[in-house]
Amino acid sequence: MADNQSRNTDIADLDAGSAPTIYRADYTASAYLIERTELDFQLHRDRTIVRSCLSIVRNTQANADKSDGLILQGSEMVLNHVSINGQALAESDYHVTATTLTIRNAPEKFKLETEVEIKPAENLSLEGLYQSDGMYCTQCEAEGFRRITYYLDRPDVMSTFTTRIEADQDAFPVLLSNGNKTDQGTSEDGRHWVQWHDPFKKPCYLFALVAGDLAVLEDQYTTMSGREVKLEIFAEAKDLDKCDHAMDSLKRSMQWDEQVYGREYDLDLYMIVAVSFFNMGAMENKGLNIFNTSCVLAHPKTQTDAAFQRVEAVVAHEYFHNWSGNRVTCRDWFQLSLKEGFTVFRDACFSADMNSYTVKRIEDVNLLRSAQFAEDAGPMAHSIRPDSYQQISNFYTLTIYEKGAEIIRMQHALLGAETFRAGTDLYFDRHDGQAVTCEDFVVAMEDASGVDLGQFRHWYSQAGTPVVEAEMDWDDKARLFSLTLKQSCPPSPGQPQKDDFQIPIAIGFVDESGYRQDCEQILDLNQSRQSWEFNQFECKPVLSLLRGFSAPVKLTIDYSYEELVAIVQHETDGYSRWDAAQRFLTKLLHDELGGQRQITSAPALADLNKLIDCFETLLADGLVSIDDSAQWDNDRVDAAMMAELLRPPGFALALEQIEEVDVAQLHGALKLLRLQIAESMELSFRRLFEVLDAQLKSLGSYKPDPLHVALRSLKNYALSSLLLLGKPEDLQRAREQFDVADNMTDQFAALSAVVLSGHHSHDHESARMLEAFYQQWSDEQLVVNQWLGLQAMSDKPEVIQSIKTLSEHSAYDAKNPNQIRALISGFASRNPAQFHQLGGAGYRLLAAEVLRVDGFNPQIAARLVSPLTAFSRYAAKHRDTMLEQLRWLAEQELSPDLSEVVGKSLV
Repeated sequence: MADNQSRNTDIADLDAGSAPTIYRADYTASAYLIERTELDFQLHRDRTIVRSCLSIVRNTQANADKSDGLILQGSEMVLNHVSINGQALAESDYHVTATTLTIRNAPEKFKLETEVEIKPAENLSLEGLYQSDGMYCTQCEAEGFRRITYYLDRPDVMSTFTTRIEADQDAFPVLLSNGNKTDQGTSEDGRHWVQWHDPFKKPCYLFALVAGDLAVLEDQYTTMSGREVKLEIFAEAKDLDKCDHAMDSLKRSMQWDEQVYGREYDLDLYMIVAVSFFNMGAMENKGLNIFNTSCVLAHPKTQTDAAFQRVEAVVAHEYFHNWSGNRVTCRDWFQLSLKEGFTVFRDACFSADMNSYTVKRIEDVNLLRSAQFAEDAGPMAHSIRPDSYQQISNFYTLTIYEKGAEIIRMQHALLGAETFRAGTDLYFDRHDGQAVTCEDFVVAMEDASGVDLGQFRHWYSQAGTPVVEAEMDWDDKARLFSLTLKQSCPPSPGQPQKDDFQIPIAIGFVDESGYRQDCEQILDLNQSRQSWEFNQFECKPVLSLLRGFSAPVKLTIDYSYEELVAIVQHETDGYSRWDAAQRFLTKLLHDELGGQRQITSAPALADLNKLIDCFETLLADGLVSIDDSAQWDNDRVDAAMMAELLRPPGFALALEQIEEVDVAQLHGALKLLRLQIAESMELSFRRLFEVLDAQLKSLGSYKPDPLHVALRSLKNYALSSLLLLGKPEDLQRAREQFDVADNMTDQFAALSAVVLSGHHSHDHESARMLEAFYQQWSDEQLVVNQWLGLQAMSDKPEVIQSIKTLSEHSAYDAKNPNQIRALISGFASRNPAQFHQLGGAGYRLLAAEVLRVDGFNPQIAARLVSPLTAFSRYAAKHRDTMLEQLRWLAEQELSPDLSEVVGKSLV
């Protein structure tokens, strides 16, 4: 057969709503290839006519049975015409099903012409060609192109594309597609048309089309070889003033990729389009990137610092895909991490270079430990190169992206930066214009370095999070420090036993004089148990283990409170300092939840004060006197890192450390812990807020640069901590900042601090500020999404009724993925206390919403259900009620996407 082969269909695959399982081991090359693709789109308000001319040849390298004929994928369309070499086919020459077009007795080489009719306005799945606020746009990854026309919709079939688009000029003055514009004109009936040609072969998942009434921001970039590239960002006219940051980010990304990887852009034109209805963040379509508005629009008054950084990161990610994904693409969807893991690693390095390296690393690790580790331990656990899937859309996961990036990062650490760069050069040069595998990437690294990565390959094939247990011993007489590391990995679906991983463990030591840089090294843990000895110390040192989070593992190590404080105080690696603070506070939580003591008890407070004293010392180091006034010296202490150090573990990260959690107990302990820190550091937080507020005002107008972002981050954390105390003067500070702020970061921080403070005395002001915020920003959809998401996080029991009310609000579009994510996902993923309230009201709300969304957008529904699938992590009183809702969903008529997730969760 022409498409990826599958084994005999399992009985489970025959159930209604499910799809057959596709296996990586059954891959065969396509029986046919498409050398050239010529498309003609006739766009109308109520329908679209798509004419295609495909230059097809028999693939002489494939072993597929020719008797199967040519099988093209296609769905949700009406076939009007089909011909070969200009000769219309008789009905006996082809066969059409709901998902395929089969050409019987296809020649060795021919031109296949088809005409189909589709209805983008009715396509609410947001796959293929659809409408977003009246604008035509596409999303073809992974299998959306088959909703546009009949095609060999698989990534290893690469073709050059020529696209002609015709539409009413008044309604759709802008007509865009991949590549370079080659022609344009007006048809006899007055409609206008534009023709585009992409000279680089690509799979159809990289095809893009946009048609609408759009404004454009123009710029240019001179490449390292001196070529001029025209840059264009398209958006609605009202949003054009929000595109400057994306343009600046694009130019910095192009320069960074030239400097770090030697990769130059290859077309004459690079375009980005912002659309408001989009299932993902953005798409790297060759030369025409289509972006969710949330990932391209940024203005100081309407977006926060975090939004500015997200725009920068996503713009970079999609641009970097031009080489790691487009010029070299994946052979099949099992290799998805080949392009996504590699590109996430690249964009993370870029963001770290542009901003605070420490904070970027903390953010990435926090996401991995709080969410990806849970994915590894859940029913949908899979390796970064899965062995099978039913719906590929369910494998756009944190495992593929974030863990995939960590696996690339480990290769970088093992080989060194210079050798890793030689490996990427070899990979790009060797495979330019090809569809390849994860194995091809690893082989390029081996060939460039001479290093055998045979054992390292287990990271590609084995699911789950390895556990590394550390045992330490100090022989005072011999002045000998011993370290033993043991590795294991729990069973995961289909993989009860695991082989040993190769794990790079970065270490260092802290002694009385501070951090010992002469002791930095990377240990190669490649056995189930290994030991090392260190004899260069005069007194017992403190081991800093897994510096920089050098491998995506769970580290079990028995640190004392004093040792953790020493790491926070003296380490030079910012991540390790943060991790030590988190371990300190999690240790306190664990002791409290284990019934050993309460955080309010004298022994617990005494231990907590050890860390608080360390925090106070670091704050004192950062605050310096300049011209008789205090200021923060960011060169001495990174304020952004300091804000992260002060922040106790979030619920998701604490959950990763404590098994079968009683949500109310853990949530209560976390609240009490933060309150204790706020009370102990009240005077410091007040002074910090005043100093940083004055310093930021002295620096002038808003800038999203590292210094301003760092100072705002620390200032606003101090404010949110003070609001926990419930004192009128702190509420007044928040009210004043909210009312006079000239940027969204400060305004939203003040609003969030009041709304989430949990004090009933703040309720009136909270309601006033929420209403004022909405009235001010009701015309800005992205700001309204923040407003929705904040209310979904409210700690009050009546939040479930509030969510139901908000879902009927005129500001809420129940079919817009961004708003669904803000309100429903915001509640289920970021409000543990109320989502998990006893009785299951939160679970029922989510299950009902999942079923509703599944009726029109299965991709979003399958992602939305994930909080329910994590039932095994909770105490029985939560677990049983979550399972009830999953079983209820299983009894409904579900899409294949949602059916796979629910079915695997209930196995």
